[in-house]
Formats: sequence, structure tokens, C-alpha cells
Amino acid sequence: MVCRVVAAVRLARFAVPSDPGTWIRKGNPPREQLIGSCIESLREIPSECIIAGRAFLEIAIRLVMKPKQRQERILAQLHALQSELTVEELAKEFAVSSLTIRRDLDELEADRVILRTHGGCVLRATVESAYHHRVALNFELKQAIGRAAAKEVRSGDVILINDGSTAFHLAPHLGHLEKLSVHTNSLAVIPVLSRFPGVRLYILGGEYDREMYFIHGSMTEQALEGLQFDTVFLGTDAVDARGNCLVSDPDIARLAEIMLRRGARRVLLADHTKVGAKAHVVYGRLADFDIWYTADKINPLQLRQFNQMTTVKVVSP
Repeated sequence: MVCRVVAAVRLARFAVPSDPGTWIRKGNPPREQLIGSCIESLREIPSECIIAGRAFLEIAIRLVMKPKQRQERILAQLHALQSELTVEELAKEFAVSSLTIRRDLDELEADRVILRTHGGCVLRATVESAYHHRVALNFELKQAIGRAAAKEVRSGDVILINDGSTAFHLAPHLGHLEKLSVHTNSLAVIPVLSRFPGVRLYILGGEYDREMYFIHGSMTEQALEGLQFDTVFLGTDAVDARGNCLVSDPDIARLAEIMLRRGARRVLLADHTKVGAKAHVVYGRLADFDIWYTADKINPLQLRQFNQMTTVKVVSP
């Protein structure tokens, strides 16, 4: 009996290196044969001796899983946890490459059952809202704006990120910083920023808007009045020809105006589609901002006019 245990352990050690997926992809024994050999070696081992073998078998079974089976398991985990899963976590769980997991997520997204996030996924039914549709609109442009704007942040800063759909795309690019304090009224950035060990995250209190996924109201305004930030990052619904920054709701305009006042430096994040868009409540002007990060599709004449009001930094995907 001891010989059988030793044989099984040796097989497991031989069969499961630190990266089993890579080992098998290099043309080593077929996965089905691997499982069969392990089962044969473990067949007559008492249950109290089989714990290590069982762990190995679970890994081996994951390796032979077909894509649809793996995708069903991913969905089951998302339903059970009701939270975001990262590509890295899933690749480790199923002993496959990150590229394989990304292909799985692409298929699940095409089936409209998940939403992709920066580095992972969430259930569409869990978080789908008007806000997430806005985040997904012009995704690559907004991602490029967020990546460029991250250069304005330094380790040790205290910053504010508002609930704008373009401002959301700043959050994933802050993970390399240390001792960074981030205040926000956006619930969407919480799962992104909470993964970064160097970020201390503060959520502004107030009333929850379930459609737009943010916090607002008088409590939020009162909290902001007692805070001061090194840099404030704001979005906008529209920028008109006179350089006014507008939103569609008076209460949101008042909140944005307070945020604007609390920053030593103020950065506007808004792509080219906001130029000439419809909104009717002014909360500030381009001249109130130190920098405006935008996309490279603004009319050249308008761009020159805007550059006279603030520093415009144009980025491309």
C-alpha cells in the first residue's frame, strides 16, 4: 500500500510542475492519459491517503475541460460570488494561460452574460446600468485618456475622481503608485482601486443612484466642503463653443461645482463627443481647469479656441 502511495505522489510530482498548463502544451503525455495513469495509481489507496491525489486530480480535470465547460464554471463562480473575477485569478483556478481565459471572456461577453472590466469580468445582470453603457461607449478612446491623465498623479497625492464615465478609466492606471489617497463618489471604481495595495480608498457618503452607480446629495456636498485635494479629476456631459462645461441635472451641476473648488489642480477628462453635446446646466468653464485631456477628433479651429481657455492635451487610442 505504501508503494502505491509513493507511486501516486511521484506521478503527481512528475505530472504537475509549477505551470502544468505550459508543461502539457509542450507536447508531453496527453491529458487524458495523464488522468488515467493517476487514477490507476490511486485506485486502491485508502481514503485518508488520497487527499493529495484528489488535489492533483482536480487540477488534471481542469486541464481537460472544454472551453464551454470552463465558461460555465466561470459563470457559476460569478453567480456565487456576485463580484468581479480577474483574468489572473481565473487562469490560476483553471490552470490555463491568461490568453485562454481572455478568449473565454470574449465569448461570454459576446453572449451578453458578462461585462468585461480592466483585467477581469463581472456578471452583466449584477451591474448593468445606464452608467456602464456610458463607460463602454468609445471605450478605447476613454481608456487612452485615462492612461494619459494618470501621469498627473504622483505617489503620496490626495486626489478626487468623480463619477464621470471617462474619469472611471483613470482608475486602472494608478496601481503602480504608493501612499496614494483616492476619494470618490463612484461605486464603479471601487473594485478596480481596491486591488491596488498602494491606494487608500475613501468613499464619499450620500444618496445612492442605482442607475448611474454613484453617490450624491447634500451629505456628499457637506463631506466635500471639509476636504482639499491635490488634484481633482472631473468629467462633463458637454462642452459648448464658449467653453462652458455642462451636465444635464442641476443637483449634479452643484456637486461638480463643489468638487471643482476643492482641487489645487483641476483636470477635465472628456472625449471629443462631448463637444457640442446636449446638456443645459453649467457647472464650470474650461478656464477653471488646468488641463483638459481629450481625443484627437476635435475640429482644428475649435481646438485652437479651446487652447486659449485651458491647456488641451490630445491623445489617441
